Amino acid sequence: MADRKLGDPIARDPDHRNDDHRDDLTAQSVSIVIDGHQLHASPGETLLEAARRVGVVIPTLCHDDRLKPTGACRMCLVESSDNRRMVPACRHPVADGLEVVTDSARVQRHRRSLLSLYAADAPDGILPGTELDAHVLRYGLEPTLPQAEAPRAGRPDDDNRYILFQPDRCILCARCTRYCDEVEAVAAITLAQRGSQTTIATVDNVSLLDSTCELCGGCIDTCPTGALVERKAADRQEDFGDLEPVRTTCNYCGVGCQFDLQVDRAENKVVRVTSPAPGLTTNDGNLCVKGRFAYGFIGHPERLTEPLIRDKSGQLVATDWDTALQRAADLLTGVRDRHGKDSLGFISSSRCTNEENYLVQKLARAAFGTNNCHQCAAT
Repeated sequence: MADRKLGDPIARDPDHRNDDHRDDLTAQSVSIVIDGHQLHASPGETLLEAARRVGVVIPTLCHDDRLKPTGACRMCLVESSDNRRMVPACRHPVADGLEVVTDSARVQRHRRSLLSLYAADAPDGILPGTELDAHVLRYGLEPTLPQAEAPRAGRPDDDNRYILFQPDRCILCARCTRYCDEVEAVAAITLAQRGSQTTIATVDNVSLLDSTCELCGGCIDTCPTGALVERKAADRQEDFGDLEPVRTTCNYCGVGCQFDLQVDRAENKVVRVTSPAPGLTTNDGNLCVKGRFAYGFIGHPERLTEPLIRDKSGQLVATDWDTALQRAADLLTGVRDRHGKDSLGFISSSRCTNEENYLVQKLARAAFGTNNCHQCAAT
């Protein structure tokens, strides 16, 4: 592709949606030009944020909207009229009259070279389906470099059941350590050593179980290379792209966090749980240890999959829902008729939805005439 000058327009990414940020900002706004598109921006806004509003895609690896910009990966370098060198769009502030080019031949050459360096640092190859892999497919590799020796230490003796660290896939973007520090505020992991031996470590390389780690799995969620992965799903990493996401609500508490069950339809099995992208749901892409890892009950052999009622001998036997609901209604009505309406009490759960809890109190008051209704969140 021929090199372009500052101000020359390029095609927009049709898959990127404008976030409806208002262009008619206050009088204190600044006017900038990004790839020929003039827009107003707020003082303190970064080039990356401004570019996203007009649908211009700038690739990143170390950036996460929940984290402070750090400019560690250098993937987002662009040309800016206020600097002879390329600048990191994720943290370079806007300025009045600034002209920016995000996809010139110089920028493209830089991206290919940078990705080649990352590829040379991955002895087992770049993992398909990751953010790093997506950038390689989009921008390419040039030149082809021999494999580099970067003997990063891992924690093979870490006996936690949930999180596996694979140091050969790490590019030291520090998203995991910054997430642990800035979002979870536990600082269980950090960058350790120097130079080619820099790695992700815990204090004295202890197991995550012996650290301040809350095992939330946020480090897995934010990792762009697959260096951090769920232990139970590590052998399926190559196939993650074949899984079908099913959005649902976590049922472990009343917060209502949203997550995606990653389902293998061929096996009819949930392989892993992932969180939606930040900014889309109430939990902002975050989950706790139960929400992310405690999904084994879904296919557990002891899980009840049909209603049970007691037969004349007192044994529980399977039945259909109509029969089970009728039996419950008859028994509750019988107690009310024999002992009065206030002999009944109804208890609902904070794990249920607001609508379900509303129906419980409606059943108690309207159907059985009692105000003896309680919800566990009230305790």
